[in-house]
Amino acid sequence: MNASTYSYRPATARDLPAAHALSQRLRWPHREADWALVQRTADGFVAEHEGQLVGIAFACHQGDFSSIGLVIVSDEQQGKGIGRRLMQLCLDATAPRTPILNATEAGAPLYASLGFATFDHIQQHQGCLASAPAAPVLAESRCRRLAPADYPQAIALANAASGLQRTRLLDELLPEALQVLGLERAGELQGLALLRHFGRGLVIGPVVAPDAEAAKALIAPLLEATQGEFVRIDILADCGLADWLVAAGLACVDRAPRMARGTPPRSSGSVRSFALVTQALG
Repeated sequence: MNASTYSYRPATARDLPAAHALSQRLRWPHREADWALVQRTADGFVAEHEGQLVGIAFACHQGDFSSIGLVIVSDEQQGKGIGRRLMQLCLDATAPRTPILNATEAGAPLYASLGFATFDHIQQHQGCLASAPAAPVLAESRCRRLAPADYPQAIALANAASGLQRTRLLDELLPEALQVLGLERAGELQGLALLRHFGRGLVIGPVVAPDAEAAKALIAPLLEATQGEFVRIDILADCGLADWLVAAGLACVDRAPRMARGTPPRSSGSVRSFALVTQALG
C-alpha cells in the first residue's frame, strides 16, 4: 500500500451519505438516520482514497468508557491497514477512558491484536412476529409509558445498569423513541425499555431491569406493538432471555464477543442491562 494515497480526518455530518452507501454495499442494515445518531453522539474518523470515503469508525464517550463501533472499510480496500489505522485514531481519542466494543467474529482478531480481550457475548435476535408472548405477571409492579418528566430518573437507571454514563446518548434517544416503557414497584422506577426505528424496521433497546422476568414484562408489550413488522433486539448472551425470544419467534441470527482493553464496565445497584442500544453503541 502507498500510504501517501490515503488520508485520515475527523468525520462530519457531510460524510453520512457516503458512509451509508458504503454500509449498504456491505449489506449492513443501517439507515442514514442510524449513522446520523452515532455521528451526533461520538467522535468519528474517516479514511479517504482519491477523494472517496473508503473507511470510517466512531468512538462514543460514555463516562469512564468509550464504545468503539461502526468500524467499516470498503471491500476493495481491505487488507491495507486502513481498519487498524482507524482503530488507532479511535483509541487515541478514548484516552484516558477504557475502550470497549462489540466485535464481529471477523473483526475480533484485529481487536485482540490491539490488546482487547473478550469479557462477554451478545446475541442478535430478529424476525416478524405473528403474535406476541404473554407478559409475566409481577406482584406489586406495573408497566407504564414514561413522560419527559420521568427521563432524568430513567437515564440514571440506565447509567447504573450499564456502568456507563449514557446521558448524552439517551437525551437523543428518548425523545425520538416510539415507546418508552418503565417498570414501577412501590412507586419507584426499576426498569426501562425503548422501542425505536432502526435498520430494516424496529429495534427494542436499551432494556434495563432488576431481573429477567421484569425484563420480559417490559419487552412483551413492545413486541405486541411490532406485530407484522420486522423487529430486532440485541441481548446479553447470559441474560436469560434467549430461549423466551426464540419461542416467541425471534431467531438468534448472530453471536458476537464483547471486548475491552482494560477492566470492563459493571452494573451498580439493583438493575442490569438486558438489551443494547445498538451493537455500535453498546
